[in-house]
Amino acid sequence: MAATIKPGWIKPKTILFASEIPPNERAFEFALAQAREFSATLILLHAYDTLVVAASETSGIRYYDYAAAARAELRHLDPLAERVRRAGMDCEVVVRAGLAADQILSYTREREIDRIVMGTHSPGPVGKLLVGSVAEAVLRTAREPVYIVGPEVVSGAYRAYATRTILCAVSLHEASGVVVNFAAQLAVQHGARLILQHVIRPQERAAILAGRTLEQLEAEAFELVPAPLREKIAVQTIVVPGDPTEELLYQSRAQQVDLLVLGAQGASAFKAMTRQGVVYKTLAHSMCPVITLSPVVLAECGAKEGIARPAEEFLAGVF
Repeated sequence: MAATIKPGWIKPKTILFASEIPPNERAFEFALAQAREFSATLILLHAYDTLVVAASETSGIRYYDYAAAARAELRHLDPLAERVRRAGMDCEVVVRAGLAADQILSYTREREIDRIVMGTHSPGPVGKLLVGSVAEAVLRTAREPVYIVGPEVVSGAYRAYATRTILCAVSLHEASGVVVNFAAQLAVQHGARLILQHVIRPQERAAILAGRTLEQLEAEAFELVPAPLREKIAVQTIVVPGDPTEELLYQSRAQQVDLLVLGAQGASAFKAMTRQGVVYKTLAHSMCPVITLSPVVLAECGAKEGIARPAEEFLAGVF
């Protein structure tokens, strides 16, 4: 039975752009393009944990002026909001005091959000994608797909932000069915071709291929695509031995991929976010945006923790 995917995840009506100050211009361009494509409301959300200190005109006593801090942050987002409205879309600006990850996740629980768009910086010395642990917290616990625009992503303006090719990393983990279903529905929505890639680590090759061929594994990957969708899109399956991150990034460039789809499941989600993890390195070096499904999303779509074989054996898209 195909996993249940919310229609808004495929055709979002409300998109949340998690903005820094100054804003990540490249990430905003992709958020704006998606809002235009789907005629969606674009919410610009910024969370700040610094307070403006002011002095009372009468007493001279210094105090924290929360209202002044909020007004100052809003001024930075006004130009972005104006660009959204000039493009003909509804736009809302939300500014909150507090830690960014907490405020982003809190807001998505208060309001129906279909997609979160975020940008990342170049990796820092401690391996963080954003200041503090913003990216990690959102990627692990968001209840909606998270669209990440990494530091090496090429602007989509030259192709009018069209999504023509989608690359989805798969494994033999049960949760891959959710990820592939999501990727396939995205491909149908965009009229894009879908590439399913499964990478076998060299040290696991003998065990995995015992009694099976690469062609059989490719056929198994194809079977992950829900039957009703197979005739609507062009599907290519690739099964190769190698380093999962290197192969994923290589195929994304060789196939001129416009969007990568990844999922994270189970206890190894933490490992996936380390400097050596596939998710981290892919986000840090991908030349196209990456859309991720958190363990929370996978669980709510019916993916179980149990797996037929150790997830690390079939490492590619689900961790």
